[in-house]
Amino acid sequence: MLLKGKIHNSPYIGVFAAANEEIAIVPDDITKEEEAAIKRSLDVNIHKTKLGGSPLIGSLMVINSHGAVITDFADIDDVKFLKNEYNILFVNDKINAVGNDILAGEKAAFVHPGFDNETVKLIGEVLDVETIKSEIGGISTVGSAAIITKKALLVNPQVSDDEIENLKKIFKIPIYVVTANFGSLYIGASMIANSKGAYIGDNSTAVEVLEIEEALGI
Repeated sequence: MLLKGKIHNSPYIGVFAAANEEIAIVPDDITKEEEAAIKRSLDVNIHKTKLGGSPLIGSLMVINSHGAVITDFADIDDVKFLKNEYNILFVNDKINAVGNDILAGEKAAFVHPGFDNETVKLIGEVLDVETIKSEIGGISTVGSAAIITKKALLVNPQVSDDEIENLKKIFKIPIYVVTANFGSLYIGASMIANSKGAYIGDNSTAVEVLEIEEALGI
């Protein structure tokens, strides 16, 4: 199911929340209506927290079915609900808005080219994926530039045909070109999604909603 909405009165859902197939992690002061919409659209359990006191969950962490990579100014108490189920890495790097800077699927991850090589290696180990430094459509904050589920990878219109072919080979899922939030290129910042649904920014047009629904197969 796809639903439109906001978090913290912002249509940039992906800045404030992170999700995989089983859970969504959201700010602890999210409204009941927003929490219900996320649970309904993605069919997940909800965990509420802050990371180092910040509500910008989606900008500060990324999660797949194997592990979670989190900014180093958070600590294990912030994500204690993950520790028995997932590998966890607190990134100590000059780049620490890791949710913005990592696009993580189940087979591969793109990471900001500015990450230290040792950090890239650790990210790959924790998420159990091939990890590649890259931009997407000229945007180095790859986590904010695209959204990935088990079914599809959604990218923006700046991505070239050659890039799309390369993405298909690496991530081994279909690639779709879309926008969200009335033409925003920052697809990952505009929504959270899994194979069951999506919760997207309410600035998204009817055409954008239809294209995203079709691309995600929901």
